[in-house]
Amino acid sequence: MPKSLLEELPEIVASGRRQAERILESLENRHRVRLQTREWVLPSKDVSAADWIAQAQRATRLGDAGADGDAWKNRLIYGDNLHAMAALLAGDEDTPSLRGAVDLVYIDPPFDSKADYRTKVQLPGVEIEQRPTVIEQFAYSDTWSDGTASYLRMIVPRLILMRELLAETGSIYVHLDWHVGHYVKLVLDEIFGKENFRNEIIWKRTTSHSDAAAYGSVHDTIHFYSKSGRERLNPVFQKYDEAYVESYYRYVDDDGRKFMSADLSGAGQGPARKFGDRIIEPPPGRHWMYDQTGIDKAIALNRIFWTRNGIPRLKKFIDDSEGMPASDIWADVQPLRSYHRSEDVGYNTQKPEALLQRIVQASSPENGLVADFNGGSGTTAAVAEKLGRRWITSDIGKPACMIMRKRLIDQDAKPFLYQAIGDYHVETAKTHLGRNYRVGDLSAIVLSLYGALPLQPEDNPLRNLGSVSFAGRKTLVLVDAPSKLTGDATLRKAIAQRDNLLGGWDRVVVLGWNFEPNIGQSIAALNDDRLEVLVIPPDLLDRLRKKGGIEKLRGQVRFASLQYVKLKSVTRHAEADGQERIEVSLDNYVLLSPEAINLDEDNRRKLLKVMNVEPLALIEYWAVDPDYDGQVFRSVWQDYRGNTANDGDALRVIDRASFSVPRKAGERRICVRVVDVFGFEAEVVKAVAGA
Repeated sequence: MPKSLLEELPEIVASGRRQAERILESLENRHRVRLQTREWVLPSKDVSAADWIAQAQRATRLGDAGADGDAWKNRLIYGDNLHAMAALLAGDEDTPSLRGAVDLVYIDPPFDSKADYRTKVQLPGVEIEQRPTVIEQFAYSDTWSDGTASYLRMIVPRLILMRELLAETGSIYVHLDWHVGHYVKLVLDEIFGKENFRNEIIWKRTTSHSDAAAYGSVHDTIHFYSKSGRERLNPVFQKYDEAYVESYYRYVDDDGRKFMSADLSGAGQGPARKFGDRIIEPPPGRHWMYDQTGIDKAIALNRIFWTRNGIPRLKKFIDDSEGMPASDIWADVQPLRSYHRSEDVGYNTQKPEALLQRIVQASSPENGLVADFNGGSGTTAAVAEKLGRRWITSDIGKPACMIMRKRLIDQDAKPFLYQAIGDYHVETAKTHLGRNYRVGDLSAIVLSLYGALPLQPEDNPLRNLGSVSFAGRKTLVLVDAPSKLTGDATLRKAIAQRDNLLGGWDRVVVLGWNFEPNIGQSIAALNDDRLEVLVIPPDLLDRLRKKGGIEKLRGQVRFASLQYVKLKSVTRHAEADGQERIEVSLDNYVLLSPEAINLDEDNRRKLLKVMNVEPLALIEYWAVDPDYDGQVFRSVWQDYRGNTANDGDALRVIDRASFSVPRKAGERRICVRVVDVFGFEAEVVKAVAGA
């Protein structure tokens, strides 16, 4: 007879602890997980209005960038939050370990196994429905493969790492509903200690439900724990409900202000006081709360209310009150509806900012550090930014990360880093093939799935070269390492091996995991029709594990072509006051092979139509770095779909950037980065002589 979930729970927690301990032990390892900074975003969106305000702000932020090299920078991280937290705990050259540095963690993890996480992409004249990206799909199917048990296996090690990140005075809020909330409560008791449980908050997220016969579910649950029992908790208040106001604030002053009649006396005998021209004794056994000076002041401010029996009482005006101290039932925070349209970003599980405002204000100090490892729509980061807190947010979904980036730019956030998990495929390989796996083992798998035979060991010491023979033509196949960014140097090496190894080959195919963003530019510059560069499917290792091995995947793996962007022109023009104007025009965008995107045939046909007619309409976001150093992209100008401040078109980006920056002598390396509606990135660099 299979074990019940309660019987399985102790082993689930023990297994999660072991997994977290292995991660914590690896933090000192030189091969520990790291974060790669993909972009430093200096919010400066394109607008149709005069540029001088944006220009001044851009100049200030560029100046600050040179002065605050050691200052904190907020972070938006794309990738599995388990790897993201490991990297934050490990620290790097730019940021020390954040162990014990986070004041508040709020998470809103997925808690419904039947939820629909498909993304609808609106393009000009057509709507495309995209299933979750393959990495998202496998992460989600892992989470729910064995129902609630596998969900708990997923969340236990993550909660342990969150506890490690929390300061001793820190708190965590875990937002769930009836699907898994009661089981996660047991896990939280085990990890944080029952003594550190602070409350179970009920948020009434909707006002009605169609399933009245089953007492329709209208609330979510938020579990609130401290790390050590020394948590920070600032007072927060709820508005009075209408019934309370009608019952207690029954009086209206001459100037129309509502007030409550409150007792002016306290326990314990005291002397009489003068109220105007009358001297009045307090009730028996009581005293007036104010001395004579206080009573005179209250009368002058019209704060004294006289009953019909001539008893003085205190006027407590409703507009002087912050409300009632917040209880554990939050029925006053309305769900995201049409009247929240200004903050609605179209994300299925988006929470209203008012909900996060209460949590952030209550459990973090000004300039405190707030983290959300299920970032979703970005509400936590947006609220933390507005309330003067520092923040970290992450999500495994590229659509979520694109939404968060646009939302933060839209609200003119401070500059922030957009980062990704370094060596993501290496970490995945270690998980699937064991911590001692060798890159050669992985390369051999990729060669086999591509249909290539490995070369002999004496010609193939790294085990990453193979051959394909067809119709009398010989093709050399090179598999690049997952820890490398495939770029110009790799392509030139592959061409040299094609021309010289074993007497030469007709063509060479390079298979890569990760690519330098300007790889398209490198391919175009080489202009070699006997070179082909393909993308190894990012979900390959997950599919191997799910399907049960290489044999079951043969013939099912597609290696896709790369996406790239072309520019029409890039120019510099000198301006007054030590400025120069940079202008960039887009020419074309070529998407990654549509076969690599998780679409059904009908949606793929719709996509191909847009690709052929209006390829630039596929661009979700593009940005310009006027001084690219080849390492970190600093976006000082951005435009994105949904930015209607320039041309009023929510479905297209503009195809021309024009902005001013401080003048610079000599050459500038101007870099343009493009992100399409599916989250794929492309980059092109253009060296332009002085203005």
